[in-house]
Amino acid sequence: MKPISRQNMYHSTNEKTIAIWEKNAGIGEIREENYYDPVKIALAAGIQPLASPDVSRLLCELKRLTQDDPLADTLPGDGFHFTFLPLTPPLYNLNEPLPAKVDQLKSIWSEFHAKRIVIRDLRLVVLPSQLLLAGIPDRPAIAMRHSFCEKVLDSDWNNELLMRHSSSPLPAPFWHSTVLRYNAAFLPASVRQLFFERQEMNFGDIAGELTLARVNYNWTTCYPLNN
Repeated sequence: MKPISRQNMYHSTNEKTIAIWEKNAGIGEIREENYYDPVKIALAAGIQPLASPDVSRLLCELKRLTQDDPLADTLPGDGFHFTFLPLTPPLYNLNEPLPAKVDQLKSIWSEFHAKRIVIRDLRLVVLPSQLLLAGIPDRPAIAMRHSFCEKVLDSDWNNELLMRHSSSPLPAPFWHSTVLRYNAAFLPASVRQLFFERQEMNFGDIAGELTLARVNYNWTTCYPLNN
């Protein structure tokens, strides 16, 4: 996918969400289940870049706006990450030994470990009940993700990868960090207003070294497998 196409995709996603919001002024039905298991651990590859001042201000403002709202799940600053490729659903308890075949995954990953990737022109992208910070990956990052995905599909981790993407494309077209999940059908008015005020803002670029890790859903728990 060319950069301009990805930009158009983000813009189109925002337009579709805004159209849905226009028909639904309130938060709608409250979710009875979490987006992801809040306790169990998954395997994923990604980066944990330093948040720029603009991104740090965004995270702080989201926390301030939603601090009294139990339905809001904002991304803590220490969980700031961009997933390169989610590999499994949250299948494991924190201290549970991983299956022996993890050695095969580590072997595949050795080609990608600590490679640096860059994601540019970060901007806000909204889904009806989520706020994302999404950007445009450099070509080497796109090629690396495609190669890694193919190698995992051709390995003993094929089933777990397909389970993780059972309801989403593989690999996902968005390169993003989810900065807020709302446990209802639609984002509240305060968060929508923040999006409208900042939807044209460019939050700059981020870069980081790839790591393969055991992580919880928002990466505030992260144990690299390559250490």
